[in-house]
Amino acid sequence: MKINSIGLPVKESQILVDDLNTLLANFQIYYQNLRGIHWNIRGKRFFDLHPKFEELYNDAQLKIDLIAERVLTLGGTPLHTFEDYIQHNTLEIGKNISNDEKAVNLVVTSLTGLLVIERAILEKSGAVNDEGTNSLVSDFITEQEKTVWMMKAWLEEGI
Repeated sequence: MKINSIGLPVKESQILVDDLNTLLANFQIYYQNLRGIHWNIRGKRFFDLHPKFEELYNDAQLKIDLIAERVLTLGGTPLHTFEDYIQHNTLEIGKNISNDEKAVNLVVTSLTGLLVIERAILEKSGAVNDEGTNSLVSDFITEQEKTVWMMKAWLEEGI
């Protein structure tokens, strides 16, 4: 078995690179969705949601950079074109959403989709003792689960 410069199996690392690039593409779509709802939100809850969406897109931007850096650490090349992002995306693309509940629902469904991808990555990275990817993805999952809970509470829905 070939080992890369950080002590992980090359073949499994390439699989993780591919999965992380899928996560990266989906995060870029999530980020762009957040920008759109931040810009277009209207109504009585504007003053609550406008800054919340900004907080979320700033956080997503930081996570995008962390994912790309992990891809590089594993010996891969991060996806970086809009064509790549669309091709690898599995999330709903929100267009011209100005309604508060539709916007929050988009956040919830997007995070739920990201969590599915992240849990699959966590399973694979755990199998090869890739603690760097485990830690990164585990932290994302913890934060996103809390955000889903808060958004669903805002929507007055149960988990």
